[in-house]
Amino acid sequence: MPRGYFITFEGLDGSGKTTQLRRLASTLEAEGHKVVTLRQPGGTALGDRIRSVLLDSKSIAEVILPALAAGSIVLCDRYTDSSEAYQGGGRQLGSERILAMHAAACDNLQPDLTLMLLPSLESSLRRARRRNQRDTAKQGIDENRFEREPDDFYRRIYEKYEEIAAREPHRVTAIRDDARIEEIQACIQKIVSTRLAARTRS
Repeated sequence: MPRGYFITFEGLDGSGKTTQLRRLASTLEAEGHKVVTLRQPGGTALGDRIRSVLLDSKSIAEVILPALAAGSIVLCDRYTDSSEAYQGGGRQLGSERILAMHAAACDNLQPDLTLMLLPSLESSLRRARRRNQRDTAKQGIDENRFEREPDDFYRRIYEKYEEIAAREPHRVTAIRDDARIEEIQACIQKIVSTRLAARTRS
């Protein structure tokens, strides 16, 4: 059985990555693909901890690797790039330490494709803060996650994402549009279809 395909979604909170992951999963399933989705644990303050589920070797061994071996397409909401961006960039720990941690914890497993959503920093933060206010009104709990950090913190994260995209163009496709959800979805679908077709031909 051919190995599956590992796709990660990256970007600031408010970039639309979670919405686009769900839409891509639905499209791929409708096309007959086996799809496994993973996302970061909820409720973790931004950048305060390494994304434990996705960087835990047990999760790699028990979820991602078996799914790939079974020929599934694995869609992951955040992976190592998030840790490098939030910890290495935002917290200014540097990329080297985070990448070494990834290599040790994940046996250096790399995605086949990373879809990096990079709308403008301002629009991402505006959407994230609006969503936080909406969740606060609904749940009665104010995590105050976005107001806790200065804009420079998020700018460093954004710039680190840009650095990663420039460093690894064969793996990372950056989508910088502030377009409508449906337009971004169509763009992602085209990128993924092209990659999957190329894999089949090879």
